[in-house]
Amino acid sequence: MNNIKDKVILFSWVAGLLILISVLWIFTQPLQSHYLMRSVNNVFINNNEIYRLSASIQKKYDKANLLGYWYSMQNTTDNMFVFAIFQDGILVPLGVIVSDDGIVKDIVPISAHAVQIFDSLPKSILQMYTVRIESSLVNAQEGD
Repeated sequence: MNNIKDKVILFSWVAGLLILISVLWIFTQPLQSHYLMRSVNNVFINNNEIYRLSASIQKKYDKANLLGYWYSMQNTTDNMFVFAIFQDGILVPLGVIVSDDGIVKDIVPISAHAVQIFDSLPKSILQMYTVRIESSLVNAQEGD
């Protein structure tokens, strides 16, 4: 009986920690988005890029989508989707510039390492992400 009681207590601790982590993750999303926007803008400034992010955009989807954040851009009607891919054991942050009609215009590396390996990324992976981003926008627009 004591063994079952110990297992229940352990399970309760693990479940409680998972619930706490989930709640913190959900409630800190706006803060994470803000700090990511500041970091990306600093990278663009340091790299003498013309791009600047201005505000986070909340998009609603019917199903699970790519993990990343949407931002509006200064001095244009385009949006940018910031996400990371896993290449050779390293996260590579990328930004995808998307026009108002949901067409991917450009893919921009967002770190010094991403700039170095961007040309060696397989084009099929970049094409796969391009298709997934465009299709997710089409699905989101159909739901509106």
